[in-house]
Amino acid sequence: MKITGVEPFHISVPYNYGGPLQKADSIPWRNMETLLVKVTTDEGVTGWGEGFGFTICGTTGYAVTHAIAPLAVGRDPRDIAALTTDIARKQQNCSRNGPVAFALSALDIALWDIAGKIANQPLYKLLGSKETVDRMPAYASLLRYGSVDLVERHSARAAEQGYVRVKLHEIQTPQVAIARKVLGPDIKLMVDTNCPWTPDQAVAMAKEWAPYNLLWLEEPVWPPEDYAAMARIRKEGGVPVAAGECGSTYADFLQLIDTAGVNYVQPSVTKIHGLTGMLRVVELARSRGTTVAPHSPYFGPGLMATMHLSASMPEKPPIERFFLELEASPLGDWVNAQDGHMRMPQGPGLGVDIDEAVIAKYRIG
Repeated sequence: MKITGVEPFHISVPYNYGGPLQKADSIPWRNMETLLVKVTTDEGVTGWGEGFGFTICGTTGYAVTHAIAPLAVGRDPRDIAALTTDIARKQQNCSRNGPVAFALSALDIALWDIAGKIANQPLYKLLGSKETVDRMPAYASLLRYGSVDLVERHSARAAEQGYVRVKLHEIQTPQVAIARKVLGPDIKLMVDTNCPWTPDQAVAMAKEWAPYNLLWLEEPVWPPEDYAAMARIRKEGGVPVAAGECGSTYADFLQLIDTAGVNYVQPSVTKIHGLTGMLRVVELARSRGTTVAPHSPYFGPGLMATMHLSASMPEKPPIERFFLELEASPLGDWVNAQDGHMRMPQGPGLGVDIDEAVIAKYRIG
């Protein structure tokens, strides 16, 4: 079996999250953007992957076409670790982080999709699960509203929809306080701040938020690789710390676990060389007694791959699901949650049929 094609599809889908226009890196999130990658073979087996992401999908797509595809076409897709390691080494100056690493992650996910189809097994069983998993717990990941009223309204909506875990992306105390008041003491509350503070500021904010009984405080310090600062925040702040969505290498997670001592590590399958990289981080975290909380606010194969990985783990870590409504999805209803859970695909590979008509309608370029 040989790879005959590696093609990126950048789609941009309107969404509604009940708040003002979002920004990422000072660029407005007018739509939810996803970078899907289709890998074809000479035996008719097709796999789908996803690379990070959001406002840089076009750059990741360029990396797929110019850095990854030329090194993958003509190769056997079945020895995933050997193929992706070879490509990473050949692209060693740019595959450790950034768009080339994200593109390589997409290829890896697609290769695992192909592996599941060859084995005629859903990925979570190919990854070692002995049980049938019908659904996975999810948590509502609310985008940043910056408004007490909107946080109150949408926290209540999340609870009404059956979520028992809610994550905010707020950086001010009144919004965190109102969320805890609305959710009550039994619903787990997390806050992702996206690296806004100095170490001193982060310690002060952690202490200020300690009364709200956070499950974790996520990415509280800039830069995100200030591991000594995170260790200090965890020790002095009185709140568990989570981090890892910015990590793209095994070495990043060694530092997060052994130096920063975070309570939760958050590898992203669309950044860390796909499922192959995720599996290494899971093994590392388990050996150190650190909890894995995968980062997965996506709406493509990266979300499905994360679900399969989590379903294969005894801990069954919950799935992060952006709390918003999409106009359409190439994965159909599989991206939706109900009663705080997501349905688990049982078909081979990722187990989801990609609706290419949706891709054609919303494709950029």
